[in-house]
Amino acid sequence: MKEHQSVFQEAYRFYRDGFRNMTVGKTLWKIICIKLIIMFAVLKLFFFEDFLGTRFTTDEERADYVLSELISSKQANSLFLHDKENKND
Repeated sequence: MKEHQSVFQEAYRFYRDGFRNMTVGKTLWKIICIKLIIMFAVLKLFFFEDFLGTRFTTDEERADYVLSELISSKQANSLFLHDKENKND
């Protein structure tokens, strides 16, 4: 019967059994989860403002701003690469 199990099922069972048998590892995973919550939730609230939400009122304005920033950064990168290639020649 084991021959018919897929690689994904074997990988799932491997990790499931590994997590069940951990002793110190469970505590370490709890610490990792707490750190991730602090990093992504708390720090975002205090240090990263909602730039698009505070400066633009409609979704269309936000989309236009993001599109213009993507295009301008792509153009700047292509100019940088073009200058870099010219210096190497």
